[in-house]
Amino acid sequence: MQPERLAEVTGVDVSRETWNQIELFISSLLIENKRQNLISKSTEDSVFERHILDGAQLLPIAGAARATWVDIGTGPGLPGMVLAILDPSSTFTLVEPRPLRVRFLEKVVSDLRLGDRVRLVEGKASDLDGPFQVITGRAVANLSKFLRMSRHLSTEKSLWVLPKGKKAVDELEEARRFWHFECSTVESVTDAHASIVRMRGVQPKSRGGKR
Repeated sequence: MQPERLAEVTGVDVSRETWNQIELFISSLLIENKRQNLISKSTEDSVFERHILDGAQLLPIAGAARATWVDIGTGPGLPGMVLAILDPSSTFTLVEPRPLRVRFLEKVVSDLRLGDRVRLVEGKASDLDGPFQVITGRAVANLSKFLRMSRHLSTEKSLWVLPKGKKAVDELEEARRFWHFECSTVESVTDAHASIVRMRGVQPKSRGGKR
């Protein structure tokens, strides 16, 4: 049922090879979680729903095939590695400052043979040059701060696709104090209280982008 659920949410034909890669990623994630804290222990039994499907749902919301993605603060590759497995037409840059997590991701990229499409950057978003067509990040910072961290990686056509929790509305209200943008929200398929924020045309208001 899980491959079918993944295909339903993403609109992607989840082949046997693709599902094998997802399973290998899950296995690697759970094994490594015993060495370093990659995901909450309480979510290990629901890893597919809480982490794989939660990231995969960004793909149809972005609606961008053959795109250049950047995942800021990717941690153990969530959502960037999941998206890279599901979208072989696009390239992905995964940015992570913690060396142990980057070592884990290096092994995953090698094991899954994704080195031609996945670039790992050990550092912060400020160390990176753009532009990218799609910008994402999961549980990295509030919306206004995330825009400050990432806007230099964008063009006027870039799309931000950001998973947000219960405070999505509050974060949007705060961000509007400092930023101009076009925005829509989509209810998360994994959490009825969470949303995916879809933004483009991000520009700082006077002094707002400097705060």
